[in-house]
Amino acid sequence: MLDADFFRRWLTTAAAAVDREADRLTELDSPIGDADHGSNLRRGFAAVTAAVEKEAPDTPGAVLMLAGRQLISTVGGASGPLYGTLLRRTGKALGDAAQVAETEFAQALRAGVDAVATLGGSAPGDKTMLDALLPGVDALSTSFAAACEAARQGALATVPLQARKGRASYLGERSVGHQDPGATSSALLFEALADTAAATKEASA
Repeated sequence: MLDADFFRRWLTTAAAAVDREADRLTELDSPIGDADHGSNLRRGFAAVTAAVEKEAPDTPGAVLMLAGRQLISTVGGASGPLYGTLLRRTGKALGDAAQVAETEFAQALRAGVDAVATLGGSAPGDKTMLDALLPGVDALSTSFAAACEAARQGALATVPLQARKGRASYLGERSVGHQDPGATSSALLFEALADTAAATKEASA
């Protein structure tokens, strides 16, 4: 079972991963976006970490709802609303339970991913964060590690795609050959999830 502390640690781990990879994310965003993806997410996840530590929500749903609100209010561009929607919708789906099963979390995260697809009007293959989120959530029923690898492979698979949504779509064929920054940062969330699950298992062994 996963409790509020697990989700706080997931977000803290994700914030550290975003901070570590921020320059690379901005580098990926430079040729096909506004060259601010890394810096925007770094600011947003730093705010998430501070808010979650200060307010200390006591349920998984409340942790994710708070995180989502922080991202929407602190991250510019499309990333804030999209990541904020992902976490808020996932948190809402989890409800008020003090602990949730991994299967319940997988179902809730799928609801979050679906909400991102609706908000962005995007589909698999459009060269967006969905290209990592969907494989990741599909593999979550297998294991956190499998979800991490699936999301990572999904991000890598955006390189040969032509962007059909977002700022990158304006470039047409020139968007081909670049890894999508949103898919790359989405894969970091799954990496942080796998790391958090592994650390939790190790601590309880």
